[in-house]
Amino acid sequence: MSTSEQKLAVPDELGSPQAKLVYLALLETGEATANDLQQLLGLSKLTLLPILSSLVAEGYAKRRKGTYVSR
Repeated sequence: MSTSEQKLAVPDELGSPQAKLVYLALLETGEATANDLQQLLGLSKLTLLPILSSLVAEGYAKRRKGTYVSR
């Protein structure tokens, strides 16, 4: 498997399709604000913010200076 294929692998632990979508968006962008992700994915903040919090809590993303970064 090439490095790019490994990079886009979605962890099995991410159950919801929306969490997978947000995770992949963070991988592709590298760093994004909640507003960036909202516009990119068309998700409401009420949907997006709990997903981001979950990704951070589970170690799949990190919050840094107002942005989110994939790990």
